[in-house]
Amino acid sequence: MASDDPSGSDNLPATVLQPTLPDILRAEVERAATYAKASRSPATQRAYASDWEIFTAWCDARGLASLPTTPAIVATFLAFEADRGIKANTIGRRLAAIGYHHRQADVDPPQEQSGAGAMLEVLAGIRNALGTRKDRKTPAHADALGAMLATIIGNDLRALRDRAVLAIGMAAALRRSELVALWIEDVELPTEGLRLWIGRSKTDQTGEGAVIAIPEGRRIRPKALLLAWTEAAMAGARELNNPLITFETGPLFRRLTRGGELTADPMSDRAVARLVQRCAANAGFNPAEFAGHSLRSGFLTEAARQGASIFKMRDVSRHKSVQVLSDYVRDAELFRDHAGEKFL
Repeated sequence: MASDDPSGSDNLPATVLQPTLPDILRAEVERAATYAKASRSPATQRAYASDWEIFTAWCDARGLASLPTTPAIVATFLAFEADRGIKANTIGRRLAAIGYHHRQADVDPPQEQSGAGAMLEVLAGIRNALGTRKDRKTPAHADALGAMLATIIGNDLRALRDRAVLAIGMAAALRRSELVALWIEDVELPTEGLRLWIGRSKTDQTGEGAVIAIPEGRRIRPKALLLAWTEAAMAGARELNNPLITFETGPLFRRLTRGGELTADPMSDRAVARLVQRCAANAGFNPAEFAGHSLRSGFLTEAARQGASIFKMRDVSRHKSVQVLSDYVRDAELFRDHAGEKFL
């Protein structure tokens, strides 16, 4: 029944019945927060979440407030982490995570509070005492990758996928996050080899993208291994006869069921790391010395050994700075034309 009250809702204009301004703002604020979160890569977000959990647990055990916290409390936490053997680079990331969570909560981070200078002095002391040398994983260079590929037996979907993952990851110097983010549409097949479109990466957070060329290859043969996987995946999708699982579009490297059937989901970056370590172990290497990054560093190590220029290496790796690449070249040339070769 219509209301007799002229001020009732039945007589209000339609525009007044729309969501109130606070409701609209709430949705927009939530959307803005989503974009703010996207400013950090998924891997960084996971690391920050783990760091924050460690810090809050440390505070809880001592009856201290974690949000907001103070520079003095954080300095004590950083020293505690150093004493228990945590690497200096990780401790620095812990501090960044604490600051990040404070900003997300619209609270002044300890880095911007009075007393921050003393806290940063503690961090500097930790870095001086522990050093900041990176713990590099063993690169999967051409010989190592060849041995790892040889351990993958058979031609079922899993074997074909795993060989293609290792070959493409190394041949394009991809980070594992970039590898699992590839879509079928990101691959072109020119006669010379492959072209991959990398839409977003650790050093390209704005998503400008880059095209990576991969030659046909005579030794690792990345194009042939990728085509073997895609053809088998297409056939596997047809056999499933499931409209939700096709291989016409979507992730290039898919998660497989325990029974080896295709799914619509991409592989996880952690699955790539496990694959690298498993194949390294099967090839007789120490799996603890290998990681997903071994594929990327493997390309750069082999390219430097073969005399590729830093600029050609950067065409593939997309490093913003040549300093990292110069380190690979220097490592490859440590004993080449050594100054002491003629008299030692």
